[in-house]
Amino acid sequence: MLGWAIVALVIAVIAGALGFTGVAQGAATISRILFAIFLIIAIILFVMVVAGVNLFT
Repeated sequence: MLGWAIVALVIAVIAGALGFTGVAQGAATISRILFAIFLIIAIILFVMVVAGVNLFT
């Protein structure tokens, strides 16, 4: 999934530089969705660590 985030970032930067507004908007939407997913995962992992769940055994 992180690979797709990098691809979306590259597409957004290239499309933004070339002025393809439709493509840039689509790539930005994908980037926002991936950001939200990673943020939710990070929050869940943080709560698990604070609660004392051992993630590495």
